Formats: sequence, structure tokens, C-alpha cells
Amino acid sequence: MLVFAALSLAGCASVSGGAPVGGFVERSVRVDGAEHRYQVFVPAQRRRGKSLPTILFLHGTGERGDDGDKPTRAGIGPYVRAHADTFPALVVFPQAPEGRDWNGVAAAIAFAALEAASEEFGGDPDRTYLTGLSMGGYGTWELGLMQPRRFAALVPICGGLTAPRAERDLFVGPLRDEADKPAALAQRLKHLPVWIFHGAKDDVVPPGESRAAYAAFKAAGAANVRYTEFPEANHNSWDPAYAQTPELWPWLFAQRRK
Repeated sequence: MLVFAALSLAGCASVSGGAPVGGFVERSVRVDGAEHRYQVFVPAQRRRGKSLPTILFLHGTGERGDDGDKPTRAGIGPYVRAHADTFPALVVFPQAPEGRDWNGVAAAIAFAALEAASEEFGGDPDRTYLTGLSMGGYGTWELGLMQPRRFAALVPICGGLTAPRAERDLFVGPLRDEADKPAALAQRLKHLPVWIFHGAKDDVVPPGESRAAYAAFKAAGAANVRYTEFPEANHNSWDPAYAQTPELWPWLFAQRRK
């Protein structure tokens, strides 16, 4: 699969130089001959060192498309936008094409965007983190399994390992043929710090998916795995995770790739 990076500045050029607050820039990558737009949050100049902690964020089903903007409007994007003057990390927002989940070409787009943004803005390869919500929670497991030595920590939110309902063929590709998917997941990723979030009242992706994954990690002897279930949350457990769990950020940024 051929991947080429292309750079295009969108309305936030002020983040370069000595910008007092962080901001979003638009970029694009060429994957298999097609251009795919994505956005990058670049921290304020005073927050930048020689290299930046870097977060790859995978959106849900509703943010698919080709506008390059919708992925910034749900999940981590609104939180980062509200804390643009203080948020210390580079955040990469790839966009899956319509009808695509985070596998195949969409996974290639995500990895290409991460590489291009990290190279341009000085992302730290030892402090690169992967998180996503709903379809992107599935994608967090998917991309983590595809490149298990790439990331320093994983934060899947309201994701799962198997299709949540018969009409939605959503799955984690590397586990598709495994009889015990949670156990296989844990064996392959138990070396990674993981913090799983889910809503107890989720009627889109049942919380049992995350509970089973967490139990499997504990049974596999994972040294750094956490699970937070919000008792009153339905499918939207990303807002309480990103915006109302302040301990998430110091935990995340303390993790380094081993």
C-alpha cells in the first residue's frame, strides 16, 4: 500500500512561531492515490520542548467522511479546544472514509497521518499514545494489535471486540478468528499500559465487552491496566473520560514506550 504525505495549511497558521495558545492545522496524506484530509492540534509555543507527547485519536462512526473537520468535534477534540492554551500534547485527528472502520485503508490513513504529523511537529516516538471512542474504541484495539510496539499506552472508550448487534459488522480484525478474543487480546497487549472506559448504561456497545477485556488483562498479569465504568453514562462515556477524569492526563503522559 503506497502512502505519500502532503501538507496543506488551514486557517490556523498562527500556531507556528510564538503562538500564545495552541491551535488546529489541516494536513493531508495520500494513500493509494487518494488525498485524505486530517487535522493536528499543535500546542502553544511555550508548551513545546524538543519533542512532544503525541496522541492519535480515532473517532466514531458519525465522524466518518472527507471534510477533515468532524473528527475534532467529538471526543478529545472539544476538550483540547477548550484547553488550547495549556494542553501539552500534539493530537492527530485522522478521518476514516465513509463506510470504513478502522482497518484496511482507514488504518493506513491513521498511521500515515501520525507519522507525517510526528515528523513535522516533533512528536516523541517514546511518548505516542492511542485512544478512540466507539468505532474508534474498536480501532484502538485494532491499531494497537497491528503495531503493538508503536504506542506507549492505549485508552479505548466504549469500544469492544465483537459486533455490538447483528446489523453492524464491527470487529477487531487481528482477533476475528480467536475463540477467546479477550484472552488473546490480553496476551498480545499485556505489556502496554491500558485504561479502559465505558458507560454502565451503554445500549450501543454493551459494557460487558470492556469488562471482559479488563478481566482478561488482569488474568494475564498485566501490570498497568485500569477500568473505569461510569454508572450513569450511556454510550457517551467519552465526555466524562476526557473532560471529567483529570487523573487521566498525568497518568497518560507518564507512560513511555519500553
